[in-house]
Amino acid sequence: MSLTLSLDFQFTASIEKVWSALTDSSKLAKWIMENDFKPDVGHRFQFRTQPTEWWNGIIEGEVLIVDAPHRLSYTWASGGEKHTVTWTLQDVGDGKVNLHLEQTGISTAQGLEGAKYGWSGWCGELEKVLEQ
Repeated sequence: MSLTLSLDFQFTASIEKVWSALTDSSKLAKWIMENDFKPDVGHRFQFRTQPTEWWNGIIEGEVLIVDAPHRLSYTWASGGEKHTVTWTLQDVGDGKVNLHLEQTGISTAQGLEGAKYGWSGWCGELEKVLEQ
């Protein structure tokens, strides 16, 4: 069974500013976690955070699609699961951007809820980064 998480977030910011927050390593560190991300297709990277007793704190990724400033996709592998995360940005006018997240390949309902909870929190942090 493969589940897909699909979420939409609206931000008051330029599409370029949102794109930068998704692709600039230092900005990503402010709202997701420490990383060595580069927006280059084929680039392998890690998101790193404090390990817990259940998890080593590392997410392995590889960049799949870079279509600035509209589409970004990368693999998201952790804890024996490998997902694909795709961000789609759309300028909806009035200084607002719709950011659509799709995460595919999730194997359990629990994993889906965890991903939804994680991204909802992270995108709350993203909003703060965009306001700076």
